[in-house]
Parts: sequence; C-alpha cells; structure tokens
Amino acid sequence: MLELCLLGCGGMMPLPGRKLTALMARYNGKSILIDCGEGTQVAIREKGWSFKPIDVICFTHYHGDHISGLPGLLLTLGNAQRTEPLLLIGPKGLERVVNALRVIAPDLPFPLEFRELHEKEETIELAGYRIRAFRVNHNVICYGYSLEIDRAGKFDVERAKANGVEMKYWSRLQKGEVIILEDRVLTGELVMGPPRKGIKCTYTTDPRPVPVIAENARHADLFICEGMYGESDKQEKAVEYKHMTFYEAAELAKKANVGQLWLTHYSPSLVRPEEYLSEVQKIFPKTSPGKDGKSITLVFEEE
Repeated sequence: MLELCLLGCGGMMPLPGRKLTALMARYNGKSILIDCGEGTQVAIREKGWSFKPIDVICFTHYHGDHISGLPGLLLTLGNAQRTEPLLLIGPKGLERVVNALRVIAPDLPFPLEFRELHEKEETIELAGYRIRAFRVNHNVICYGYSLEIDRAGKFDVERAKANGVEMKYWSRLQKGEVIILEDRVLTGELVMGPPRKGIKCTYTTDPRPVPVIAENARHADLFICEGMYGESDKQEKAVEYKHMTFYEAAELAKKANVGQLWLTHYSPSLVRPEEYLSEVQKIFPKTSPGKDGKSITLVFEEE
C-alpha cells in the first residue's frame, strides 16, 4: 500500500490554515517528499508522521514556495542523528540551489546525494517502487512526478508445468529469485502469470496543461494537479503566468482516465476553492479540492 498526505496546498505565500506546497508518501518503511515549501515540518508534525524515514526529496522546480522549507528540514534530520544518505532529485541546477540554501545548514551528519534531471522524461528505480519524472511547461524548468508500485502476476501452476519447472523451485521463483541450473536458467516468467495492475500516483504543480501530463498520469489511481485559479475569468492570467485553472486540471484528469483528482497549489486570492467544485465536476466528477493534511491510502485492487 502507498500512504499519501498532501502536507500543503498553497501557492506563492503561506496563509493561515494553508501551508506551502508539499506531498509526502510512505511505502514499505520509507518516505518520499515531493517539494518542501514553507511549513512542511509543521505539517509533518501535525500529521503525526516521522521525519527520519525520509530518504528521497523530489523538487518540481526552484521557486521559493516549493523549496524554502528545505534548510530547516535538513537541520531537523541532522538533530535526529541521521547518518543515512538523503537523495535529492530535481531539475538542472539542483546542487547549486541546495548548496546556496545550506548557508544556514552547513554541517550535516549525513551525506546528500544529487540526481539532476536533464532529459524530458527520466525513471529512477528505488527499493520496490519507481519515480518517473517528466518535464512540463512553466516559466522555469519544471518537472512532474509519478510514483509507481508494480504488482506481479499470480502464480500459474499450469504455466510452471508446461515450462517443465520442478515443484521444488516454485516458491523461490515466486519470490523473484533467478535459479541457474547446469542446463538452463529459471526465472519467474516461467511460473507467473501476466503482471497485475499496480499503484500509481501522479503529482504536478505550476505548469500549463500540456499533453505530456495526461500521458504520464494515464490510469493513475490518484492525480494531484495544479489548480491555481477556480475563477473562470482568470484564464488569461493562468496563461500569462503559466499556471492552470481548475477546469484545465479536470480536462487533463478526464483525458488521463485517472481514478480521482485532487486540486492543489491555490492562489492566495482563492479563499474557498470548494465554491467552484460543482462546475469542475461536470468535467471530471471525481474531483475534490486538496487541503492541508488531506490523506489517502492506495491499495492494490481486490480480485
């Protein structure tokens, strides 16, 4: 299962009751953070989750509302006696930007590892899950991210027998082991059925609604998307500043055939996003407004 918490849903500046952009995910004892805006530490505390298991932080881009919470978080991790490496992922310039912010956090008891993104799409394979990064259209280099967890197929007795695999190897092959015999190599493909639907969450903030977003969000269980403006008369402003309206986000969700859509990264002038929800749901019914602390646990589909 994949646990998700939208720590902050504000854009540009924090407001009472609305922290800046951040998403935290937990899987198999590890935690992933996407963006780290001002107030992220407070939001994690309010959620009751721990800082220490965070081993990956992804940045969509380097505007202050997406990264300004990093120095304080690094200091907190250091004070917790962390010694394990912390992987940072982000667009070109990552190490330069982080080192500039570290003027106030110069000495850490753990190493930082940097993975700068240069291609239009990149995949990072980690322990049991993957991160897919895809470049989007903002006024600076900006990426969206998908978190994906695969699910293996079911054990297929008939397939195993048809491939001449002895029963004593079945359990080991189900666990993904590769067995080398004198006359052949045995792999899980010989005993397992086709892969089943896994778990997927796609997250993107600050872009215009370009096709690559719908392509990468396709069939996501949860799509968390930029919704800077709910007002219909803010369309020109969204285009000018390369942001997105609620309605554009809903169109992307519809095209991508996602399970549900959470809107996030609201303009400070947008006080009550729920007021615009009825019109947005005419485009994509399973739309809901994000809010600080909004959480969900995604699980594999029952069969």
